[in-house]
Amino acid sequence: MRIRTKHMSSRLLGIIIILFGVVIGSHAQSRRAFNRISTNRNLSASNYCIYPDTVFQQTPPPEGKHPFYISHYGRHGSRYLNKRIGYDVPYQMLAKADSAGKLTPLGQHVLQQLQEIIDDSEGRWGDLSELGKQQNKKIACRMMDRYPEVFEGKAMIDAKSTTVNRCILSMGSALQAMMARNPKLQIRMDASKSDMWYMNHQDKYLRDSMTTPATDKAYNLFCERREHNPRLMSLLFNDSIYIKEQIDEITLNYYLLKTALIQQNTSMGSKIDFLDLFTYEDIHQFWQKENAWWYFNYGPSLLNGGKEPYTQRYLLRKMIEEADSCIQLRKPGAQLRFGHETVILPLTCLLEINHFGYQTYDLEELEEKGWWACMVFPMASNIQFVFYRSDYTDKDILVKILLNEREAKLPVESDMQPYYRWKDVRQYYLDKIDAYEKGN
Repeated sequence: MRIRTKHMSSRLLGIIIILFGVVIGSHAQSRRAFNRISTNRNLSASNYCIYPDTVFQQTPPPEGKHPFYISHYGRHGSRYLNKRIGYDVPYQMLAKADSAGKLTPLGQHVLQQLQEIIDDSEGRWGDLSELGKQQNKKIACRMMDRYPEVFEGKAMIDAKSTTVNRCILSMGSALQAMMARNPKLQIRMDASKSDMWYMNHQDKYLRDSMTTPATDKAYNLFCERREHNPRLMSLLFNDSIYIKEQIDEITLNYYLLKTALIQQNTSMGSKIDFLDLFTYEDIHQFWQKENAWWYFNYGPSLLNGGKEPYTQRYLLRKMIEEADSCIQLRKPGAQLRFGHETVILPLTCLLEINHFGYQTYDLEELEEKGWWACMVFPMASNIQFVFYRSDYTDKDILVKILLNEREAKLPVESDMQPYYRWKDVRQYYLDKIDAYEKGN
């Protein structure tokens, strides 16, 4: 079989897959995510998903109310892989097999593409990509278009970032777009270790409790049902004995698929094709494992006590305190914060946005219940608190929260959703944080 050296067509790979046979079976209680992945495989990339860049319809505010202040926390935009080891693992396995003459022509093609990916990423590990810059610019522009009252004239923009370069550049990209729209903006920006205590808090007690014997047992059992992929091994290697004796199938399957999925964030996304090595069921199972891992590490899983979202209690309290101060001003403008998915996800769960406060011991329930981390923290994901009032003297302040620019539901009573009275929202979350801190 002849394989093109540079770029194998999806059609040819599809034929190869059919020849080897595709047996699709579900280990999940629901096929909801599988159906979405069948439409767009890149949705399975977990925290490597690109931002959806979709314009969602907004509910008009109650009569007489106008936006006047925004409080925001956003993840950096699309980036390169953090560390080379993620590419080296599959590359070295395939290179060793190639030197022993154990690769199929398709395996050699994948090895060459891995080398091209490594060359493209060299010196840029963890860097913001061009796509990441554009994501932040577009989000900033939509924010200004949607809430022009907040950004008119000499509005104040207070922007902060964690000290990581990709976050700083994300902040810079957003502010650059805003200044192009309104050169009169009064912008203050900073990226200092002095703010890291709330911008990216590392709670030792909660971090140490992420992994427990209960989480290990449940996760290992969950993954055992979703690990084996002999079809992929047969596509890449020409010797079944070599596979059995020399290849760590689980590790190769994981890193090769993860490598394929992250390329949507870089210029290599349009230049490689080995995502076609995997069936939709392969990709779905990868998504399930990633989703479960994020759930018990950063979500409200009962397997480790359900307290992990409280890692972001300092950030939430800070946002509440700063909002209380800013709404006293005639023209407070906006506060923008740029950080990481390891903040966005637990913060979403702490806020109990939509269904992301859902707690269970059973990882098999997550897909059916819609607890999909990929919908929370794609590259450039963001949470926006948008505040409304009729004028400066109005004390009946309203707020709505957007998750990735989409109106969200909160665990607070309201007769005008998605709008809530700020006094009710702040009290709910302050009480929640206080209860946790008093109990620990």
